[in-house]
Amino acid sequence: MAISKSLRLLRVCACAAALTYACVGAWAQAAKPSILVDPLEPFNRAVYGFNEVLDHAVMRPVAIAYTELLPRWVRNSVTHFFGNLADVWSIPNNALSLRPKATVDSIKRVAVNSTVGLLGLRDVASTMDIDKHPADFGLMLNRWGVPSGPYVVVPLLGPRTLIEVVVYPLDWKGNLANSVDDVLLRDLLMAVSFTDLRVSYLHADDVVNAVAFDQYSFKRDAYLQRRIYLQNDGESPDSMDDQP
Repeated sequence: MAISKSLRLLRVCACAAALTYACVGAWAQAAKPSILVDPLEPFNRAVYGFNEVLDHAVMRPVAIAYTELLPRWVRNSVTHFFGNLADVWSIPNNALSLRPKATVDSIKRVAVNSTVGLLGLRDVASTMDIDKHPADFGLMLNRWGVPSGPYVVVPLLGPRTLIEVVVYPLDWKGNLANSVDDVLLRDLLMAVSFTDLRVSYLHADDVVNAVAFDQYSFKRDAYLQRRIYLQNDGESPDSMDDQP
């Protein structure tokens, strides 16, 4: 229950933050390109620092314990399960992006993994060479030419772009795990989802610590490049012929 209330509060805070960042838009349009990417860098760095303290105190130790207590096949099953839920939400977003191949592939993945893959616990679709095409509501808008807006660091949730903050309630609703009626089960699913996501970045922590002089800038640039990669569905803009 406490987790559920906290997440609802986060959604309210995210919407409030969106209004704040929108006020910066007019100023940002006249700013230098480097400023456009991160116009609220001092504020973002402060939030980043807060998130890092919390991560080192709670999330990272939990993620490490998770990897030590559970065998790899169990952790992989958890990752596949939440990946299958993400594919469900990718279907309407790829369809709204007018990407027929991505839409059909997403439908195939959900159909195969939800049946033969035992509710997504196994990623059978990948073994059948059915490509994954991640798409949230923000990416769908990006593909129609809606700008991502400036970079934002949200308390607890981490890096986002402005458009992601604005549409966060829709992406939240699009996750079927958040539609579970049982509060305890819903909170458990959300906690496991966050832990599974944090585990996926454990190896990246070592890389960042080894090569990044400024970890904030390194993670910001990596995140924005990843969003561009997802927006183009892993293809170069010149080679894309399946877009609106």
